[in-house]
Amino acid sequence: MELYTLLREFADSWVLLALTLFFVGVLVWALRPGSRLVHQDAANMVFRHDTKPGASPETEA
Repeated sequence: MELYTLLREFADSWVLLALTLFFVGVLVWALRPGSRLVHQDAANMVFRHDTKPGASPETEA
């Protein structure tokens, strides 16, 4: 059996399974119930200083 054929069969079966399991694991980790606060904080980060925005470089000079 050639090396290329052996590696091709390995990639077609076990590597595909491993990558699929990795993808599902990342989805489960990202959508877990404990991460809701982290995602909400990241989504609202741009609005954090709306009431007192920082000075722009043009107004400081």
